[in-house]
Amino acid sequence: MISRRDFLQVSMAASALVGASGFGNWSRLAAQQALTQDQLLQFDTFGNVSLIHVTDIHAQLKPIWFREPSVNIGVGPNKGEVPHVTGADFRRLYGIEDGSPSHYALSSGDFSALAQAYGKVGGMDRVATVVKAIRADRPDAILLDGGDTWHGSLTCYKTAGQDMVNVMNALKPDAMTFHWEFTLGSDRVRELVEGLPFAALGQNIFDAEWDEPAEAFKPYQVFERGGVKVAVIGQAFPYMPIANPGWMFPEYSFGIRDANMQAMVDEVRAQGAELVVCLSHNGFDVDKKMAGIVSGIDVILSGHTHDALPEPVLVGETIIIASGSNGKFVSRVDLDVRDGRMMGFRHKLIPIFSDVITPDAEMAQLIDEQRAPFKAELEEVIGETESLLYRRGNFNGSWDDLICNALLSEREADIAMSPGVRWGPSLIPGAPITREDIFNVTSMTYGKAYRSEMTGEFIKVILEDVADNIFNPDPYYQQGGDMVRIGGMGYRIDVSKPQGERISEMTLLSTGEAIDPAKTYVVAGWASVNEGTEGPQIWDVVESHIRKQGTVTVPDNTSVQVVGA
Repeated sequence: MISRRDFLQVSMAASALVGASGFGNWSRLAAQQALTQDQLLQFDTFGNVSLIHVTDIHAQLKPIWFREPSVNIGVGPNKGEVPHVTGADFRRLYGIEDGSPSHYALSSGDFSALAQAYGKVGGMDRVATVVKAIRADRPDAILLDGGDTWHGSLTCYKTAGQDMVNVMNALKPDAMTFHWEFTLGSDRVRELVEGLPFAALGQNIFDAEWDEPAEAFKPYQVFERGGVKVAVIGQAFPYMPIANPGWMFPEYSFGIRDANMQAMVDEVRAQGAELVVCLSHNGFDVDKKMAGIVSGIDVILSGHTHDALPEPVLVGETIIIASGSNGKFVSRVDLDVRDGRMMGFRHKLIPIFSDVITPDAEMAQLIDEQRAPFKAELEEVIGETESLLYRRGNFNGSWDDLICNALLSEREADIAMSPGVRWGPSLIPGAPITREDIFNVTSMTYGKAYRSEMTGEFIKVILEDVADNIFNPDPYYQQGGDMVRIGGMGYRIDVSKPQGERISEMTLLSTGEAIDPAKTYVVAGWASVNEGTEGPQIWDVVESHIRKQGTVTVPDNTSVQVVGA
């Protein structure tokens, strides 16, 4: 990992890479009112090329609350390595003072209190202000969108992604890559991609029938910036047909495709590229492994796992940048490229404190226009929460506990399952719960809430399969998000065990009895990848439950016992 000292020299072939991160003054300011926009944007312009990175926006146009995870377990070679360091350990690692703005932005502790002190984060009108400020300083900066952009809100669902396309077109990125976008269906994705005024990239997006690169997606785009030839290679989410419904995009296949990535790096180098950037939606651990296999990549802009790191991680000669999610951060990377190679960099992870950064007026107007047809629907108050509602964590989050409670109650089930997706803003105690809030944690194109019967043995198979997607020590076999959330049942998991041996002590919470492998249980869930799933939409199920509750309280979930971490 790059040191927090001003500069660090790293052996790099016959020369040295000089790196520095702008994680500094704003992280040590005592209170939000002492923070200014100029301090957040302060940057000592460096070198001759600038990159701007946003990723995993998940259709969040307006400022939100967003709590970082308190649990993020790493396994195998990544055990105890960032981004698998959280809470107080994370703050100690980066020298973050308790109660500071960076504590609030980057860590989970005391979130409710700090949220009231520092306010909301994100908002694409604030992101636009930051992007325009960087471009004013470095007009030819390359803005790159890491994907998971056209998904995750009521307006995005209702407009089939058009609201986000309109907003991002106004932000004027130079390229993007993809993941959840494909769940709009391949016809809609092609329609939107054909109209984009910037590059749609994915070296690993192939035609499923012919096993050839898909025509609609270029593997890379070459830019001339600062007198430097810069190649940006796209890397879409590799496990689309596993993590999401393959029947929605049957024409396409994905995969990591290391060999093809190496071929693309070699190809652009042969064309004279002096800087090679990978715009990735692999996830951080997968990016680390890929950086150790594929040679010649200078910068990986990492997405998918929503990690926010105030400093790059160095793997060999490659720096990996993690820029968070939900419009909460913008990364700026300045690079010194000379004699055909990267000689040094400066980097800053810029937190988008919405009360500090002035909204860009044009973008604010455009956002309001996208939301106007749905304003009443968005703003209707369904209930109120007395609990902090959040999603992130390997095993549970209070939003998912609430969703599971709704499934148990509304669908009259013994056990509930909610997918371990990472997207979705938080709500602080005392906040109203609007319909928009519910959609922010449930919106997807396959959101029907099923009700079925499963044996205890089959439930264990499901848990074991999902656990291996998350805790396989080889990052290339980690194909999921977080662990499927379970309501109505407790269990023990040993993350150090091999597949098939991690899950034990499954217990039905309503009776305290052990789950019988041969017995059948009524299970309610949502987001099935199976075609033809029947049932009400999950947002309707959750809304009905919250209306009946009025004021929601979600107790701490202690039903999962984790060992081996």
